[in-house]
Amino acid sequence: MGIFDNLFGKKEQTQREEKQIPWIPLVDMAQLDEVAEKSKTRTQLIFKHSTTCGISRMVLNMFTESYNLNEEKDIYFLDLHAHRDVSNAVASKFQVMHQSPQLLIVKNGEVSFHTSHGAISDINLQEYV
Repeated sequence: MGIFDNLFGKKEQTQREEKQIPWIPLVDMAQLDEVAEKSKTRTQLIFKHSTTCGISRMVLNMFTESYNLNEEKDIYFLDLHAHRDVSNAVASKFQVMHQSPQLLIVKNGEVSFHTSHGAISDINLQEYV
């Protein structure tokens, strides 16, 4: 069986540990004031995701796998299709043009950094948090 193990990979090698992000669902416009207020003492991240876009799904998977997300920040997840009004409010409140997928980093009540699409996977998140 050794040759088949090498050819097809051993079972324990093919199973990857799923990383779990402690997402906070962003579902209400009132939460944006909370995000801004909390950002004065703790970095806040908003990940805007389109559930119907393959690129957004790919970036979300890469984001989940790539970053060591610890307790130093709160991470909000915004489903654009379910909460389009909240997405529009994010763009207005934080003065950032809507994109999808999009990552916003909020500090001291304002967006200190934002990026979208594949560039989300390219950044060193620790530099901005």
